[in-house]
Amino acid sequence: MNIGLVAHDSKKKLMQNLCIAYKGTLENHQLYATGTTGRLVEEASDLTVHKYLSGHLGGTQQLGAQIEHNEIDLVIFLRDPLTAKSHEPDVNNIVRLCDAHNIPLATNLATAELLIKSLDRGDLEWREMYK
Repeated sequence: MNIGLVAHDSKKKLMQNLCIAYKGTLENHQLYATGTTGRLVEEASDLTVHKYLSGHLGGTQQLGAQIEHNEIDLVIFLRDPLTAKSHEPDVNNIVRLCDAHNIPLATNLATAELLIKSLDRGDLEWREMYK
C-alpha cells in the first residue's frame, strides 16, 4: 500500500519515533512524504521514502494530487492544531481530499497507531477495490 506521511514542524520528532516503532510494518509498504519529513524519517529509521517538495513549497499539493488520482491508500498527517500555518488551505485540502476519496487519515498519534496496526493485520485490504 502507498502511505502518505506529513508532519508539522512541532510533530516531526513524533513522526520519526512512530516510524522507528513501526518500521517492521512500514518497510513492507511504499512511503511518500513531504520533503523535510521524508528526509528526517529516512535518517531516523532507515526506511525508504519517496520525497515530495517541502510542504510549504508545494509538497502538500503534490500529495493531494496523488490522493485525487487514488494513488495513496492511507495518510498519517501529524498536525499541530494550536499553531496557525501560512499554508493552512493546503493542510485543510488534504483532510478534505481524504474524506472525499475514502482514504483513512490519522491526524494524531493515537489514530496513526490504530491505522498502522490495522494495516499490519490486513484490515485495509479493502482499499484494493478502489484501484
